[in-house]
Amino acid sequence: MLRVILIFGALCGCIYALDNGLARTPPMGWMAWERFRCNIDCKNDPKNCISEQLFMDMADRMVEDGYRDAGYEYVNIDDCWSSKQRDAQGRLQADPDRFPNGIKALADYVHKRGLKLGTYGDYGNLTCGGYPGSLGHLEIDAQTFADWGIDMFKMDGCYADPKTMDKGYPQMTKYLNQTGRPILFSCSWPDYQRASGIDVNYKLIAENCNMWRNYDDIQDSWDSVLGIIDYYAKEQDTLAPVQGPGSFNDPDMIIVGDFGLSYEQAKAQIAMWTIFAAPMLMSNDLRTIRPEFRELLLNKEVIAINQDPSGHFGKRVLQVESNIEAYVRNMDTCWVAAFLNRGDHGNAVNITVSFKSLGLPVHGVEGFDVFDLFTGAYSGYLTPDSSYTYSVPPTGVVLVRIGQAE
Repeated sequence: MLRVILIFGALCGCIYALDNGLARTPPMGWMAWERFRCNIDCKNDPKNCISEQLFMDMADRMVEDGYRDAGYEYVNIDDCWSSKQRDAQGRLQADPDRFPNGIKALADYVHKRGLKLGTYGDYGNLTCGGYPGSLGHLEIDAQTFADWGIDMFKMDGCYADPKTMDKGYPQMTKYLNQTGRPILFSCSWPDYQRASGIDVNYKLIAENCNMWRNYDDIQDSWDSVLGIIDYYAKEQDTLAPVQGPGSFNDPDMIIVGDFGLSYEQAKAQIAMWTIFAAPMLMSNDLRTIRPEFRELLLNKEVIAINQDPSGHFGKRVLQVESNIEAYVRNMDTCWVAAFLNRGDHGNAVNITVSFKSLGLPVHGVEGFDVFDLFTGAYSGYLTPDSSYTYSVPPTGVVLVRIGQAE
């Protein structure tokens, strides 16, 4: 039996966005953390340790394998890049053995390839990996990043008091803007407050951050992906109104091409991050990724939906007893729907829907053209009163574009 949860309506644009001209669509790029973690053993594992060579390799792959041209532009360092001590002037400095040429030289290398460099810090005394944090050094760290040519800064929240973040993160926003360099600001602020039981002021966060983490770190597993999807569906009425050009909810990294997801599960993660208009920051090894996963990440039709200028956050609109859910995202000129099969047993499961049941505005509309975004198949011309059945594989998804027929 089909149970309607919510009739989907047009979403308002975000009116609280950080006004620094950045992240007008969800940021796209690559980030080290989920795949490479805090591996600093360059002696025994030189290809996979956190070093300037790793980020140079990924920048090269992003250019040569088509990721840059598809829209992926940021190469992001995460934790464990710095020395354990600041320099004599109190500035952060890169580990001299793993980054012998310094972060400025790495930024130059990345910029020459038409890409942007991101880095990582922490609002607390220490980063999560035990490296120097920015507490008491916010202004000098912001200026240091600008001097190096940094284009994105992720500020974590380990070893910090979440109750002080409503003041601390906006301070960093001010200091970043004062540098005069456009630096996209990625915040972990709401995740730490949520975990501490603090009511999150998303209006304030959207005014100060270009993107923000809401929930747990993603792990290399389907259970982790599904847990994030569940949280976003549960909180959709809170998260949707504050999202739009300049400010995006961040469900964490894309793990497509790693070890934990099957091909169908990889499609499902990409589809759901597209429904949420989420940042597309891959964390994988672009040097060894299998061709079928690379093709998923480079799907032009899906990327175009993710990057739709409206930035609207899609919502769950239907649940079916057989573990099937339907999500719909409203865009400027069309809609996109995802049919997600949460089940992991047996054959594919069918879901039969009408466009009226998905909450689409059918009054005065003669019909819709429907396309499968992964296969490119044309589902046909469907009238508002007709229904259509989709076959969804276990732990998989069907993602369709729905446009009003001309």
